[in-house]
Amino acid sequence: MMIETVFRCEDLPRADRFDFWREQMANLMAPMEMSSDHTRDFRGEVRVLEVGAASVWPTKFLPMRFRRTPKLIRQSDPELYHFSFIQEGNLQVTQARQDIAHGEDGLYVVDTSRPFDCVAFGGPPGGVGLEIPKALVPLPHDRIDQLLARPIPGREGVGALLTGFLTRLAADRGSYRPSDGPRLATVLIDLATALLAHTLEAEDALPPETHRRTLTLRVQTFIQRNLPDPKLSPATIAAAHHISVGHLHRLFRARDTTVSAWIRQQRLDRVRRDLSDPGLRTVPLHELAARWGFAHPAGFTRAFRAAYGMPPSEYRHLALVSCVPGVPPQHPARTDLRPSAPPPPAVTDVGAPRGPRGGGMADMPHSLPERPEDVIDRQ
Repeated sequence: MMIETVFRCEDLPRADRFDFWREQMANLMAPMEMSSDHTRDFRGEVRVLEVGAASVWPTKFLPMRFRRTPKLIRQSDPELYHFSFIQEGNLQVTQARQDIAHGEDGLYVVDTSRPFDCVAFGGPPGGVGLEIPKALVPLPHDRIDQLLARPIPGREGVGALLTGFLTRLAADRGSYRPSDGPRLATVLIDLATALLAHTLEAEDALPPETHRRTLTLRVQTFIQRNLPDPKLSPATIAAAHHISVGHLHRLFRARDTTVSAWIRQQRLDRVRRDLSDPGLRTVPLHELAARWGFAHPAGFTRAFRAAYGMPPSEYRHLALVSCVPGVPPQHPARTDLRPSAPPPPAVTDVGAPRGPRGGGMADMPHSLPERPEDVIDRQ
């Protein structure tokens, strides 16, 4: 997992909680004046995930006030932009002549180098913060000053990319390694920079590499949302993003893949996940394939076998058997089999799936009409 720092006030005696909170926040973020009506029984929790040069802050605490004054700035200034995505509660934020209340799904940014005042009111606020060094944001700082404390759309467009990435990063922190930090930091800083530039209508000020990476991420998000559509194609994707098909192909060529190959792999990953789900064991194979955009069962089977070295029916069988208590896990893995190579022998000694009325697929009368899943299994 990534490097993580966690502190909870509830782990301390009540009389020590608020002083502990103030000390930790000053050390982790910047010195601030803090006050609360709940100092006798303060509760709060902060997790700080070190993601390369950036930091991600999932946090929740009781209503309070914190202020960054000119005196405190002179004492210590980490020179950061701090983004806050509010998932619950309310915050009144004042900075750069802006005094604005932010509620659920609110997103704003403050500058640690300038005085600010923040008051949490109502229920306990909670959300995810992001801190990035100002020096790594390739935009004029006087332009960014126009956005300080102001609402920034966080549920649509580039804002949704950033808040979605932050939320997922905070939830899946155990899935990452410390070595992932620098790469993830690049994505976070690019998304934050793109959001600021987009909000300022200054995307032309972005470095070409940042613009390209952000556009690629937007395209990939669009593809993932539209995988069930069998008509999804490079032409429709390019049109949705107001770029040429050639430009779209260059974005994916820079990642050593093609648009069609990336779409196919995303669809295969979704079907593979569904094949491993015991709750979907009765759903026919052709329906699982169709729900993720595979219009032709035979084509789906060829693609699946080429990717994972076995037909989807065998993969489902092995994946579901591994879920049975007492049976050692079996993990179907991609092999070096080429599409033209014969499939591996069918597994028959661990309880192969049976057809209707207890008969196997091979036992069904040949006079019956073929079903789509029969075609899938035989490819």
